[in-house]
Amino acid sequence: MSAFLSAAKHFVEKDLEVSMAGRVFMITGANSGIGRATAMAIAKRGGTVHMVCRNKDKAEEARADIVKESGNKEIYVHILDLSETRKVWEFAEAFKRKYKALNVLINNAGCIMSERDVNAEGLEKSFASNVMGVYILTKGLIPLLEKSAEPRVITVSSGGMLVQKLRTGNLQTEIGRYDGTMVYAQHKRQQVVMTEQWAKTHSNVHFSVMHPGWVDTPAVANAMPDFHQSMKDSMRTPEQGADTTVWLAISEAAATKPSGSFFQDRRMVSAHLPLAWTHSSQLEQQKFMSVMEDLAKTFQPH
Repeated sequence: MSAFLSAAKHFVEKDLEVSMAGRVFMITGANSGIGRATAMAIAKRGGTVHMVCRNKDKAEEARADIVKESGNKEIYVHILDLSETRKVWEFAEAFKRKYKALNVLINNAGCIMSERDVNAEGLEKSFASNVMGVYILTKGLIPLLEKSAEPRVITVSSGGMLVQKLRTGNLQTEIGRYDGTMVYAQHKRQQVVMTEQWAKTHSNVHFSVMHPGWVDTPAVANAMPDFHQSMKDSMRTPEQGADTTVWLAISEAAATKPSGSFFQDRRMVSAHLPLAWTHSSQLEQQKFMSVMEDLAKTFQPH
């Protein structure tokens, strides 16, 4: 029996039997995989969904499917590539000017690069997308979230981060060999640390980060073909992968858990393996956050 199905035996069904009418959600990477399954689940419960996607054609196609299947027309597409650092700032600023509320931000988009590449600002592309983009989008939208009812921020991480200890230097992998899968795992650890730190500094927003399990998505198939081939029979569907994201975004039960926690299968779990060497000190975490803040500021439009 799959890990998901055995975990699901303990799920409380009524947790997800809620109407989201009047609540506003933003989901990055919402046109495929976990992001799309999350958008569909929220649309079916009447939530307003802002899909933030890179590819206009795929996004519009996904939006049409979601509207058709959910009957919910309050689904909006925004085209943004999270690896374009300056544009992320501009998008967050424009969104705050245009919209009155944002109840839930779901940082789902992610990328694994097979070789090192840099964006227009000179940042390593996967760092720009997975870490800097998430940092700027979240920080940029916190003022709007704080003005909205019961605000939440959910970041989709990965169990890959369990083998990584936070790095505070060489964030762009300029030194040493570029191993895309390990770089991605490091980024996912950085997302956990950002979530824990934001929870401390923004007490009126509920933050959480989660591992969706190993999900059969195009991203995994492209980035890790061998892993995908050997695992595909036991991998989760995008809907199973999205289950905890949806639960964290809409259930009352999720909001009762401590902000900044790490989740898998609707349960709080440790962000470290037993006896792990992956713990970092408060000082290291603060150093990382101040490096992020300084770096982010250099791209902020004035």
